[in-house]
Amino acid sequence: MKCDVAIIGGGPAGSTVGSILRKYNPDLDVVILESERFPRDHIGESQLPAIMNVLVEIGAWDKVEAGPFPVKIGGTYRWGNTQDLWDFEFLPGEDYIDAPRPAPFEGQRTKTAFQVDRSIYDQILLDHAQELGCKVFQETRVSKVNTEGDSVTSLEMESTNNSAEFKEPLIAKTYVDCSGQTGILRRAFKVEVDNPTILQNIAIYDYWQGASWAISLGASGTLIQVLSLGWGWIWFIPISPTRTSIGLVVPASYYKEQKVRPEELYMRAIAEESHVAELVANATREGNLTTTKDWSFVADRLVGENWFLAGDAAGFADPILSAGMTLAHSSARKIAYTILESERGEHDVDWLKSEYELGHRAQIRHHIRFADYWYSANGCFTDLKALCSNIALDAGLELNAEDAFRWLAAGGFAVESPGEPRAATVALGGVKRLTKYLSGESAAWQIASKNKLILDVSGAEKQRLPIYANGRITPITCFRRGGKTLPLVGAYRAVFDALLREKDATIVLNMACHFLNRSKSASPMEIAAVVVECLEALLAEGWVKGSADNRRPFIQIADLDNSESFNRTRMNQ
Repeated sequence: MKCDVAIIGGGPAGSTVGSILRKYNPDLDVVILESERFPRDHIGESQLPAIMNVLVEIGAWDKVEAGPFPVKIGGTYRWGNTQDLWDFEFLPGEDYIDAPRPAPFEGQRTKTAFQVDRSIYDQILLDHAQELGCKVFQETRVSKVNTEGDSVTSLEMESTNNSAEFKEPLIAKTYVDCSGQTGILRRAFKVEVDNPTILQNIAIYDYWQGASWAISLGASGTLIQVLSLGWGWIWFIPISPTRTSIGLVVPASYYKEQKVRPEELYMRAIAEESHVAELVANATREGNLTTTKDWSFVADRLVGENWFLAGDAAGFADPILSAGMTLAHSSARKIAYTILESERGEHDVDWLKSEYELGHRAQIRHHIRFADYWYSANGCFTDLKALCSNIALDAGLELNAEDAFRWLAAGGFAVESPGEPRAATVALGGVKRLTKYLSGESAAWQIASKNKLILDVSGAEKQRLPIYANGRITPITCFRRGGKTLPLVGAYRAVFDALLREKDATIVLNMACHFLNRSKSASPMEIAAVVVECLEALLAEGWVKGSADNRRPFIQIADLDNSESFNRTRMNQ
């Protein structure tokens, strides 16, 4: 059997690769091999808004919206130095309108996400990929990967589905590993993994029927619950009107010390967490308790001569920030784009591959570091400021604990997405608010005390950076220095152009807002907030040197403090 692209794994990553390939090049022969028979349960039910644009692009958003999935507008947390519950929202709860569903992807729905029952969600996406022309074989396990040098030559399969038996190996032009943490191709090529974290946790979870929702915004809107116990934390995720995913995450060392069965520890956690205990008082456990390790890692290589790693096969970030499916969909999308452009032959293939690997490995690490930062504020795991130093070192900066903490609060994470400064999908203004929630210490804005700004790209290399849109990869200019990237696109480009002309901070702000206003459909306040966040990130990363001149005005952060861009998460447009 031969095909153009063979995809190992039919989860969200595999379905996304296949759907994008077939959407933009219907002539491609795409095969998806799934070892299980859908539907099947899987954790990773809480999404982030960045996924919505991917669902729209592949044409599956309406199908997912028609499913039984609650609308996620954010999360409720008990974490850090306070026992109070606090919300971090994509969309303010008071602004959410309980409109009839299914609804179109517009207005408030562009700012929200879903909480999904993976047994249903994954089935929708796999069926959608098949409708687009992918050849899907379920209950078909890859039993052997035949290789030559750094290339896959064929896959050998074992099938329990008599209608899809493979008598001969499958030969493809390109292979994509979407097999999750099994990492079939990763293991076949003995790709090492790095664990850039001191966290080694395990997750124990089960599903419940009939649990009450902690927060109901009309018939379908809700927030996930993330609740610290002191010795671990609980997730509480409604994934349908009647079904709820409830899991416990604890350090592996703590679990070993307790010397009890997973079920006993799980039920003890629910009993101790009065908030959750009340919600499940009249509920029934499904009784399929599962235990898994969720140690964060990133593979040393994500590409080979004719193969790619996507989703959890490429790397995994702790579930505290719901990053798993975002990383799966985003990596799959970039791989599909890379394959499409490789077929066209208009870009250097080595550049396409290296940019996917460089960009996605960095994205995984950003999520891991951000998760570490969250855990560092929970006393049972480690000391906050001591861990910050390790996080900064991983980013290539040798800072003491105090300076590292200030670096993180000032935007040390804000290097993930071209065009906008944010960390693990959280806007920089939101990062600073989170810092205050988690540590009790306010995170000062450097730009509020610097009004003379000098652009500094000395020692930086001008390179190309890929932008993935509309089925094409478009190179843009960027500067790279010491592992840092300054992309000349979106808000960063507007700020860069303004800094070439002016040094006065308030004039730079106004000028950059003017540039952006011509291309962004947002309010003046939101545009100003994004520009200020860009300036803050550039100061934190050393692309701008700032000083104070008391004879000149300063940017007033308080004037922007109520902007949605400052205190909510947002998608990269």
